[in-house]
Amino acid sequence: MAFKSLLDEIENNLNKILNDLSVSDISFLVESAKPGFGDASSNISFLLAKKLQKNPKEIGDMLSEHYMKSKSTLVSKVESHYSGYLNFFADWEKLNQLILSESYLDTFGSIDLGENSTIVVEHTSVNPNKALHIGHIRNVVIGDSIGRILEKSNYKVNILNYVDDSGLQVADIIVGFQHFGFTQQPPDGKKFDQYCGDDVYVKTTEKYEIDPGLEEIRKNTLKELEDGNSETAKFADRITRQVLENQLETCWNLGVSYDCINFESQIIRSGLWSDIFEKLKEMNLLEFENDGKNAGCWVIRGDNNEEDKVIVRSNGTATYIAKDIPYAAWKLGLLKDPFNYKKYEKTQPGIRILWQTTLADSIDPKQKFSGEKVITVIDSRQARLQKIITTLMSKFKSVENAYVHLAYESVTLSPTTAQTLGLNTDGKQAQMSGRKGVYVNADSVYDLLKNKTIEETQKRHPEMLISEIQKIAHHLSVGTLRYEMIKQDLDKIIAFDLIKSLSLEGDTAPYIQYTHARASRIIEKSARIPSIDIDFSLLSDKSELELIKTIGLFDIHVMNAAKNLSPKVMARYCHDLAVAFNSFYEHVKVLDIGDERLEDSRLCLVNSFKQTLEKALELLGITAPDMM
Repeated sequence: MAFKSLLDEIENNLNKILNDLSVSDISFLVESAKPGFGDASSNISFLLAKKLQKNPKEIGDMLSEHYMKSKSTLVSKVESHYSGYLNFFADWEKLNQLILSESYLDTFGSIDLGENSTIVVEHTSVNPNKALHIGHIRNVVIGDSIGRILEKSNYKVNILNYVDDSGLQVADIIVGFQHFGFTQQPPDGKKFDQYCGDDVYVKTTEKYEIDPGLEEIRKNTLKELEDGNSETAKFADRITRQVLENQLETCWNLGVSYDCINFESQIIRSGLWSDIFEKLKEMNLLEFENDGKNAGCWVIRGDNNEEDKVIVRSNGTATYIAKDIPYAAWKLGLLKDPFNYKKYEKTQPGIRILWQTTLADSIDPKQKFSGEKVITVIDSRQARLQKIITTLMSKFKSVENAYVHLAYESVTLSPTTAQTLGLNTDGKQAQMSGRKGVYVNADSVYDLLKNKTIEETQKRHPEMLISEIQKIAHHLSVGTLRYEMIKQDLDKIIAFDLIKSLSLEGDTAPYIQYTHARASRIIEKSARIPSIDIDFSLLSDKSELELIKTIGLFDIHVMNAAKNLSPKVMARYCHDLAVAFNSFYEHVKVLDIGDERLEDSRLCLVNSFKQTLEKALELLGITAPDMM
């Protein structure tokens, strides 16, 4: 458990001291110390001050004396700071050996938060009427990173992608194809999903605004979509499947994979809604409205000043949220599974098998993709609807946080980036809007990043083969896109800037990836295989100890990221790790220092950093290249 072993030892010894003092009900913290406060610190003195009627410094002095009589392996000194904190100093020779030895293990950073329980992560879930734009990518990357972090935390993770193939936005492109003369063949050089979004969807919605009388065609198309046997529904299935295939290709290119694709059209026709509808009524979670504007409707009462939410209209048709409720219950395993399963038509990269639900017979075996807990990644604009679903699911399943809406804010483009990508925003940030046609598809952003990276890499390495340059450019472009989507708090709007994101300095993926490449070059230049069989006492420089400490904090950050469902925690850790290594690189030489034992020790540290960064970046879906 690396650095956590030090924290655990301190906590255990402090608890023994409290027991000897006959003190109970004290929930103190032991955590990595801030610079100048030792290696670990605790707030225990503050908490004991009131109970023992003494000032924190006095208590700290007393605890220090008691602690040094305790059995301690990893602590060399304890000091009571005048601020009241109790500061602990590590026996770094022992801690060096512990951290570096563990860092060489494949399992380094793994924790057992999940205890092999099953959790569902649903993300992406983009309407199959357009290409993914840069805003959608934030959803995709958040969901994929959360899944990776939870798997590192010993959860069995089922990754789902819910395809809304029966809503209004799908109806709009079908109207475009069937009534407004759009061909099914996209222009040369344009993917089908881009064509549907850029041309068919945008221009069809423009026609609605010009001629409100077209709304009737839209309504009739939507009704036909919900009838799975209609010719319109069959046509829509072919169109949406083609769009979905393109969307998946975009996601796969970013290193994202799934376990199962679910289709809204199948949810509607499966009978799941009728099952959950009866259950809602039995539990008195729905009320029938006899009067007012919602007369004849089944509603969920709004909290406080919120309006009641109509679930079933007076004509008996279910609203949009009514489609999400049975799906949520299905994900939690609360309803009998009506689906069969078959493998998706194309094989996705990686080891995950991609399944899809079907209501038809299938020769493939039955699958199970429900979980004890569910995390659904949906932008914050859906907070009201998701609150309703979350509340309902809590009534069905008495497990704390069994159903979690992981919300995030939108992505904008900086004015310069918008201009570079062909959007005129009058010097303002560009807010994505598929309906208005104001968006930049994710493939275009990736291509631009890749082309710029190829250009820069060719300048630095004219001797390199183009195939190698393209490989490096791909890793840097994917890394850049992914890192920019998760380095901010989820509740913060991202202003994506093309130039800043590619910088080799500052809080960027290329800076972190370049640091890994630097470590790789050191090892390559040494012409030696780093070994853990070294003299750990030789690693005593301040920059060495700070790097080792940062390496040792890996599992603590994984725990924090998993508990808080925050990929930003891991992004911050990767950056801190890179900063610590670059400080080490600037302060000490690794090679050609005339002391083979010291060289071996520092090579061991370099390789420990390299392996740890690779593992940490993998949790973010980012590759660490050996050359840049």
